[in-house]
Amino acid sequence: MSSLDPQVVQIVALSAAGAALLCLVLAVLALGRAARLKRLLTVVRSEDGEHVHVLAAIQAQEERLRSLGGRVGALETTLTDVRADLGDAIRHVAVMRYDAFPDMGGRLSYSVALLDDAGDGVVVTAIHGRSDTRSYAKGVKAGASDHEMSPEELQAVSYALRGARAPGQPSRA
Repeated sequence: MSSLDPQVVQIVALSAAGAALLCLVLAVLALGRAARLKRLLTVVRSEDGEHVHVLAAIQAQEERLRSLGGRVGALETTLTDVRADLGDAIRHVAVMRYDAFPDMGGRLSYSVALLDDAGDGVVVTAIHGRSDTRSYAKGVKAGASDHEMSPEELQAVSYALRGARAPGQPSRA
């Protein structure tokens, strides 16, 4: 066996001790930093002001998001139903005022078209004469009627379906 030089052994031992001391200092610093990060992560305020762990706060938020997702889905279904019902509502209205007879003035006769999105509804006409006023109602399906419609009734239906304002009618405010 060969003998080791005591001076070399001493240098190696001191170098190893220095490296171990450096590693110990670095380990203590890492532990301190990890403890500080753990404190920061643990001290998160919840909605009610309590301190909770960050993972618990994230889990609570995830549960809230799932709950909101379900509620949004229910609202989308309700909105679809409302839109379907709204399509059947009378939303297209037009009024045509006119003089039914040449010797009558004041445009007291009128035809009113009341239609839904599909063009279904009714046309109501009132014809004003000198001694009486007669009124008529005609069903409308897809913008047409089984009964013959007067030009004024056809205009009222046309204006209602286009959403246009009949001539001489006040604008919507």
